[in-house]
Amino acid sequence: MPASWHDSRPQSLALNVEPAAAGSRLDHLLARQLDFSRARLQRWLKAGLVLVNGQARPPSYKVRSGDAISVAVPEPAPSHLLPESLPLKIVYEDRDLLVVNKPPGLVTHPGAGHRTGTLLNALLHHCPDLEEIGDISRPGLVHRLDKDTSGLLVVAKTDLAHRSLISQFQKHAVKKKYLALVWGRLPQKEGRIAREIGRHPTERQKMSVHARRGKEAVTHWRVVQEFPGPLTLVELAIETGRTHQIRVHMTAEGHPVLGDATYGGGASRLKSAPPALSGLKTLVKRQMLHAWQLRFTHPRSGEEVGWEAALPGDFQSIVDYLEQVT
Repeated sequence: MPASWHDSRPQSLALNVEPAAAGSRLDHLLARQLDFSRARLQRWLKAGLVLVNGQARPPSYKVRSGDAISVAVPEPAPSHLLPESLPLKIVYEDRDLLVVNKPPGLVTHPGAGHRTGTLLNALLHHCPDLEEIGDISRPGLVHRLDKDTSGLLVVAKTDLAHRSLISQFQKHAVKKKYLALVWGRLPQKEGRIAREIGRHPTERQKMSVHARRGKEAVTHWRVVQEFPGPLTLVELAIETGRTHQIRVHMTAEGHPVLGDATYGGGASRLKSAPPALSGLKTLVKRQMLHAWQLRFTHPRSGEEVGWEAALPGDFQSIVDYLEQVT
């Protein structure tokens, strides 16, 4: 082993750097040797809680053989997030992670206008230790779903899981598939959309493929079933995870998601639908987008794991309705 840790007191850790670790960046060494998230270690470094030979050093400091490193592990910071006893549909749970099936209409985490009643509030009630995992404002969360998007979402319960899942998302190793009802007929049975996405140049609450500073975004789509309208049920897989990616990409291709008022698939589009589809006006209450499949490598076992979630009731009722329209 290039380094060995021991407890010097209950809230402190000490390390003597061995020759094999010499030349490593301080932050990289800590990340390899300690079972804490990179975000938390960076906070401790900035706060001067990590000392090398009795002196605070920057994260980029290159350690030397024989350096004595001490880490003062602080007491958990008080959380301003309120645990709430709210219904949770847990698909899977173990010591490192849990997978939930988020219903439509539930906000993932607190933010402007939604301080309580979110998925994260419910998760903190179910798993109180979650507040110390990752970002203090969004503990345990490694990705999110829009309020009106339903489906599978994984949550990290340990630093090991948080580091692993963040890395897998960054490397595009997490496989996510969605089902969506979109307007129009796709030009072929399957295809790929590669268009950069960024903040809308004038409407700052929206995203756009015409942003001044867009980031790479890739979406794969496959036609599942065609309905009158015309409407099409498509399966979508995303390589990247940009905000509103599927909704923005499909709108840019001329096929907004049914019920998506923000990107042109909502009430205004429903008004121009054929009379035979008049029943949709009362059935469609949100964008018809559902995260139905999730696959990744388990952080502890190293095995590939995966889950599927059937369409929620409101989405399925619309599919049933469309199948009866001639």
